[in-house]
Amino acid sequence: MNKVIVSAVKRSHARVCIPRTGKQLQACCNSFPAILLLASAALLVSPAVLLVSPAVLLVSPAAMASEGGVKLDSAPIMQTDVISLQSGARTFANYCLNCHSASLMRWNRLMELGLTESQIKDNLMFSGDKVGELMHVAMIRKDGQQWFGAAPPDLSVVARARGADWLYSYLRGFYRDTARPSGWNNSVYENVGMPNPMWQLQGERMRVEHAAQGEKAKGGEGGHGGAAKAVSYEMVKPGSLTPVQYDETVRDLVNFLVYMGEPAATSRKQIGILVLLFLLALWPLVYLLKREFWKDVH
Repeated sequence: MNKVIVSAVKRSHARVCIPRTGKQLQACCNSFPAILLLASAALLVSPAVLLVSPAVLLVSPAAMASEGGVKLDSAPIMQTDVISLQSGARTFANYCLNCHSASLMRWNRLMELGLTESQIKDNLMFSGDKVGELMHVAMIRKDGQQWFGAAPPDLSVVARARGADWLYSYLRGFYRDTARPSGWNNSVYENVGMPNPMWQLQGERMRVEHAAQGEKAKGGEGGHGGAAKAVSYEMVKPGSLTPVQYDETVRDLVNFLVYMGEPAATSRKQIGILVLLFLLALWPLVYLLKREFWKDVH
């Protein structure tokens, strides 16, 4: 009786109609190296697709800056540097949170950086807000628009919109400009309405234009045969920090802004690596299971 059932099953399997494409795929899948190659290609493609979206956000500001002749400096940030993130949170609370809000970030998320609730209240919060509340500011949007010409934007996801390199170059690009209402201008964002919030740390710089020499003098500034101009920035009043120390402060601030844009980014990447390792370990079992199911199909 068992033999009859087995033979019937084999006959039913033999009557299965497999298209030409299915046969080719089946022949390809019968080879374990082919399966390993296809799986490896799939795992290589999947992370690449995930990396395209952040790349678009980072390329867009750089492309806009390159059109204006501005070269962005690379931000030496590291999301696993907890000390840098804590320093950036302190700088953000002292110099940015007076005008700019972070309405998508809660104070208690800073506990993930190793800070306690009492440390957040005593060193970062300057009002009677609770630790579980959002990072709002007291300034009304209408007042900000009247004082600065435009309301200060929310900085919750500014790092995802602008990119770390743009923020790093922007915060280091302020210089004195008496023609501007605020008395400040920026080499990355020309005619910006925002004054330098950390001018006491950086100091005051002046923009100096002088005729370029050598090959730079050919073609003019706009490429129409005029005399080319080279731009430099001279420190006229030093700040409380040296240039190296100020660059480190800006690096920590940008590092925190990137963290604030997606606090779960580091853990998300770690979980993604674990998932890929799990899939890698699952491949042999899936292959053996495939052979068991397809062994009677011809």
